Amino acid sequence: MRLITIALFTLLVLIQFPLWLGKGGWLRVWELDKQVTAAQVNNDGLKARNAKLDSEVQDLKNGTSAVEERARFELGMIKKDEIFVQILEAGSQIESKPATSHTPAKKNN
Repeated sequence: MRLITIALFTLLVLIQFPLWLGKGGWLRVWELDKQVTAAQVNNDGLKARNAKLDSEVQDLKNGTSAVEERARFELGMIKKDEIFVQILEAGSQIESKPATSHTPAKKNN
C-alpha cells in the first residue's frame, strides 16, 4: 500500500511540474501579466503626453494665444505699451551676469 501511495504522489508531482514551472506554466503567465501591466501604465503616460502635445500643436496652428504665451515665458517678450513687473520671493537673490564687451584682439607683429 505504501508503494502505491508513493507512486501516485510521484505521478501527481510529475503532472503538476509543467503546470507550474513549464513553458506555459502559471509562473510564466504571472510574470508576463506583470510585464503587460507595466507596459499599459507606460502606454497610458505616453498617451497623455501625446494628447497634451496634440492640443498644443492645434493651439499653435489655430490661435495666437499659444504663440504669445511661448514668447512671454521662453523669450521674455512683452507687448507694446505693457509694463513688465517681476516679483521676487523674500530672500532670493538676483543673478547678474557681468557685461562683457567684445573687442577684437590686437595682433602683435
